[in-house]
Amino acid sequence: MIVVADQLVKHWIVGSFERDTIHSVVGDWLRIDFIHNGGGLFGYFQGSALAFALVTVVVAILIAAMEISWGWRSWFVTLALGLLMGGAIGNLIDRVRLGYVVDFVDIGIGRWRFYTFNVADMAVTSFFLLMMGMWILAPRLLSGGSGEAGAGADGEGPAAE
Repeated sequence: MIVVADQLVKHWIVGSFERDTIHSVVGDWLRIDFIHNGGGLFGYFQGSALAFALVTVVVAILIAAMEISWGWRSWFVTLALGLLMGGAIGNLIDRVRLGYVVDFVDIGIGRWRFYTFNVADMAVTSFFLLMMGMWILAPRLLSGGSGEAGAGADGEGPAAE
């Protein structure tokens, strides 16, 4: 689903906007700025699309192996790995097909801007947010705690009122 959404939106951007031309969506805060990113994360290592494509293939194999090993244990893990895989494949398609990644989301205020990104990048970022959430929830999940309201201090029965 991520790959399809990523590629459809990129196709629309390429067909509807001129490269390096900024279009306001929500004032100066959210803009469309269609660029070619021939590098990697945050635009670093320009001209390294082939190297990033090869790394992405290795990462995709590792993600598939992790899903086979751990995914059945938790829908949360499956969701996180699916977001990472979808984002990786979305950008891999661009690198193989075009030699660069189509980026277009530009957020910030005035001269303070974040790096331009795309739908695939959002999915990869969501993976990291889910992993942070899992890290925070892991002690409760591993201890078998339900975390439900109404449980007493010992986790058994209603809480004292």
